[in-house]
Amino acid sequence: MRSAATGTSGNVTEKELSDLRELAMQLRVESVRCTEVAGSGHPTSSLSAADLMAVLLVRYLQYDFTDPGNPENDHLIFSKGHASPLLYAMLEAAGAISDDELATYRALGSRLEGHPTPWLPGVDVATGSLGQGLPIGVGLALTGKLLDRLPYRTWVLCGDSELAEGSMWEAFEHAGYEGLDKLTAIVDVNRLGQRGPTRYGWNTEEFVARIAAHGWHTIEIDGHDLEQIDHAYAEATAADKPAAILARTIKGAGVSEVADQEGKHGKPLKDTERAIAELGGDGKVTIEVRKPSYLAPPHQFGELQTYTPPEYSKGDDVATRTAFGEALVELARARPHVVGLDAELGDSTRMQYFGKEHPARFFQFYIAEQQMVAAAVGMQVRGWLPYLATFASFFSRAYDFIRMAAIGRANMCLVGSHAGVSIGADGPSQMGLEDLAALRAVHGSTVLHPCDANQTAALLGEMADREGIQYLRTLRGESPVIYESGDEFVIGGSRVLRASDDDQVTLLAAGVTVHEALAAADALENDGIATRVVDLYSIKPMDAFTVRQAAQDTGCLVTIEDHWPEGGLGDAVLDIVARDMPAMVLKLAVRDMPGSATPAEQLQSAGIDRTSIAAAVRSYMSERAVSG
Repeated sequence: MRSAATGTSGNVTEKELSDLRELAMQLRVESVRCTEVAGSGHPTSSLSAADLMAVLLVRYLQYDFTDPGNPENDHLIFSKGHASPLLYAMLEAAGAISDDELATYRALGSRLEGHPTPWLPGVDVATGSLGQGLPIGVGLALTGKLLDRLPYRTWVLCGDSELAEGSMWEAFEHAGYEGLDKLTAIVDVNRLGQRGPTRYGWNTEEFVARIAAHGWHTIEIDGHDLEQIDHAYAEATAADKPAAILARTIKGAGVSEVADQEGKHGKPLKDTERAIAELGGDGKVTIEVRKPSYLAPPHQFGELQTYTPPEYSKGDDVATRTAFGEALVELARARPHVVGLDAELGDSTRMQYFGKEHPARFFQFYIAEQQMVAAAVGMQVRGWLPYLATFASFFSRAYDFIRMAAIGRANMCLVGSHAGVSIGADGPSQMGLEDLAALRAVHGSTVLHPCDANQTAALLGEMADREGIQYLRTLRGESPVIYESGDEFVIGGSRVLRASDDDQVTLLAAGVTVHEALAAADALENDGIATRVVDLYSIKPMDAFTVRQAAQDTGCLVTIEDHWPEGGLGDAVLDIVARDMPAMVLKLAVRDMPGSATPAEQLQSAGIDRTSIAAAVRSYMSERAVSG
């Protein structure tokens, strides 16, 4: 066992070339070996990029594997996450994992999952859904340049197949626009995708023309020529703009059984021992990866303080989106790690308030929701807390990024405005009617839907202390302030707004429907129907105790939501009471495709306004009286 030599970047000696060649073959051997043990995996995609990663690991990457949290560390993202055998072979060579652990690839309980997740040193984010690594890399490069203000580099290994993804081009465009000179994309152009040849094959000139047009420095090389690779990295690190290295490689390089052959993607080799012999046999090169030189601590925007939310007077009419914008300004004063991200809707979402007061922590991504969410994933890697705002309906464009962020246990706060039919005349294209269901389905998520300004401001602060993917739903229209400033609202809680021992039915609502439910309860009281009203502002997690108590006390739960009937507040309530069904559950929700109308007309048409709620309760009471 010996250490491979390191040298001066861009000036590699014959001895260093020999060591690099030996390391590259070892990376190939280990990639083949661990997929054999697992009985699955992607060896051919790993073989094509082994030379590229050997040079990077020995001569350019700066990373302290004994201190993964070192703020000076470079960042390496495997956007082509299916090449995880190569990544794990690199970690073994660097001494970050053992031979024994490498043999647990894809096994139950192993950190070495089929696609990378951030349980390992050197792995920042979860990848595997193609087209995400480079946009996340943009977020990390922005963080280094504008937030941490440190010179670490972000390296992203991409596959040529994923350049068909639109998110990649959002990333190329935004990185060029921002001049992210510490970002390098290494594109493994191995010509073959899963089902056959890629769009442009080895014609790297096609990629160069498109990427260079976005303001990138581009370099074309033979991805198996170690000297060319070394010079390309040296050139990339010297560039004054983001750099893309287009490396022509052979999928399955080094193993004749699979090299440049279709139909071999995602399959272990049939004759592993023969392949290993062809690659030169087992070797045990160890690498001491160069540690970063200490320069300075990361930049900070002040000291941590106590959050004091803005105050709103009871009875005033204030839109919850406005309360969000004003509260985020105050939260950022107290929490210097809070950053704001916008997708060119800041005047509508009220994120513009943050941009005006905290311009150094505000990031504009224009109409590129995938890049916005991906950048947030990159920023939270370094401990920043992103608040992202757009219309509730438009988060659906970035849903896969949100899903993958949850897989990587990322922390971020999503704020979706203009939710439901209550936005009025803009019509269904602008209405978030699937958002509660979509975000409830995300693993470990928090879903909140406040009904007034003070509640919104309080919950915004609660989100800052909670991990995972969090979603706050805000409304376009103004609504009455019903809570006192200073009222506390915990995540997982609710607020019983009216109740008595004689209640015959419970109205469960959130957001705009809370106000409709209160008005309906007043009307029902005039009919002699005692009605409980509960504000279920925390939709996930939900206050199960209060819901079950209401079911037991009143025997009928009416859920009212400005959302499709599938997957929202009503289904969350059903999840709680379904086991023993102590009560009748009536779901009032938007069931027909809305058009353009006033907010009041929209609520009435959907059957979720005060008159419709009262009518539904009266109908239920009449049926119950008839049935005895």
